[in-house]
Amino acid sequence: MAKAEVSLEHLFRVFTKPEHDDSTLAKIERHLSDNVSDFLSQHVVTKKTSLEEIEKDFSSAIVPDSPEFVSSHAESLLDKLVAHSVNTYSPTFIGHMTSALPYFHLPLSKLMVGLNQNLVKIETSKAFTPLERQTLGMLHNLIYKQNDEFYAEYLHSAEHSLGAFCSGGTIANITALWVARNLALGPQRGFSGVNKAGLAAAYRHYDIQNMGLMSSRRGHYSLGKTVDVLGIGRDNMLCIDSPRQILEPEKALAYGKAYQQDGNKLLAIVGIAGTTETGHVDPLCELADVAKELGCWFHVDAAWGGATLFSDRYRHKLKGIEKADSVTIDAHKQMYVPMGAGMAIFKDPKASNAVRHHAQYILREGSKDLGATTLEGSRNGMAMMVYSSFHIFGRRGYELLVDRAIEHAQTFAQMITQHPDFELMTSPVLSLLTYRLRPSALKALSECSSAYQQHINGQLDELTVSIQKQQREAGKSFVSRTRIEIEAYNNQPITVFRVVLANPLTTEQNLEAILAEQVELAANNPIWLTLSQTPETLHVKTA
Repeated sequence: MAKAEVSLEHLFRVFTKPEHDDSTLAKIERHLSDNVSDFLSQHVVTKKTSLEEIEKDFSSAIVPDSPEFVSSHAESLLDKLVAHSVNTYSPTFIGHMTSALPYFHLPLSKLMVGLNQNLVKIETSKAFTPLERQTLGMLHNLIYKQNDEFYAEYLHSAEHSLGAFCSGGTIANITALWVARNLALGPQRGFSGVNKAGLAAAYRHYDIQNMGLMSSRRGHYSLGKTVDVLGIGRDNMLCIDSPRQILEPEKALAYGKAYQQDGNKLLAIVGIAGTTETGHVDPLCELADVAKELGCWFHVDAAWGGATLFSDRYRHKLKGIEKADSVTIDAHKQMYVPMGAGMAIFKDPKASNAVRHHAQYILREGSKDLGATTLEGSRNGMAMMVYSSFHIFGRRGYELLVDRAIEHAQTFAQMITQHPDFELMTSPVLSLLTYRLRPSALKALSECSSAYQQHINGQLDELTVSIQKQQREAGKSFVSRTRIEIEAYNNQPITVFRVVLANPLTTEQNLEAILAEQVELAANNPIWLTLSQTPETLHVKTA
């Protein structure tokens, strides 16, 4: 591979101008663009290469001694990286929340990288700081719908913040509940607050044994990280059983009261607006009332479902979100922005002052530095990508995308229900659903004895895992799988296919092809052949 000369002059040129003339650099960019476009037109996996084989290209732990030309390195990336990447743009990639992006993000990303603004400090982001504040205000208005006077007072206030931009939903959840913790264990006479005195001193002062965080079992794994990072411990992550896939208010109230009667304090109830596994939405209105009765914070994790607020037709599915003290939203999900655009939005503009930090060389008191109330320090200008998307799509554009995704999921659910060899496990509330293969001979399975159900479900679990792996390895399409408790089967955990229908490029023909491929893969599976016998025969074998 061609190597460049090692000199300060060469390194300086890397920062100031291309190694060739502008026309040559343009050719390199076009070459890369063409190759990426070709890649994105292929199947989910363009080459059947094992992970172990790919690892061989990235096996050296030594930094290269000599530099190489950008053009040579670009060719290397095409061969080693691009060729083996997952095509998340594919209309048959429906297993995860990562989806196709609109074309305009490519040039906008180049602009963002070229400007290289650092949002921690206004001195390195003079125009980006008010842009980010406005973007957070737009999300706050989408959720809480305050009047113009409210936003005129708080949007650019140095003493207030409507939210925090984060690298994703995990940091947004941690940020929101960090604020909640500092407020719950804040300063009182003779006590400087948990942020200064620490958790042990706070527990002694407030006379509590432990502090807990409550959600359903469908809560995102980031909540487990949150209780770990905040120091309240994973043993105090109160996950309530949810066979109906939601956090039931009656259970939440009873569990919360019992927990607090034991000398503990409930930090927050987390309502989920679009669970990652099934897309269900918790009863937010009722949970807000429960949180009020228990005297705790109410946080809504709407990382997935938050975009539903753009839709006049489906906004009601998130009814009660406006009662939340804080809300997490991920723009890199259903707002079709590149990775790295999570947001924690606070109902009260004063709330984030509970985590405000200052430093002499940066984040000076009284400044509008965004880093004063964010967990992360140096950050890029991802708010620009969200801001631009809001203007290029508009609310009505997002409404069309959200409506189409939900209705597409409903259509796919009908396909599954009408097919004799599939079983719909969770109906779509938003644009997620789960299902599994089940031979038509087993249609009456839910009416059979519990022991018989458990035996057959165990075999169907093995079948689901096998088909999902084969389909993924074939590379034509991708659905994920998960394991959830199903009320119809006595709350037994069952392995299911999980699909996310957010890619606007996905068609009904794509969905029909995915089901057909699964049936084809099952046809030669020994478990399928056995289960396709009559229930009477199976019952004899399992008696």
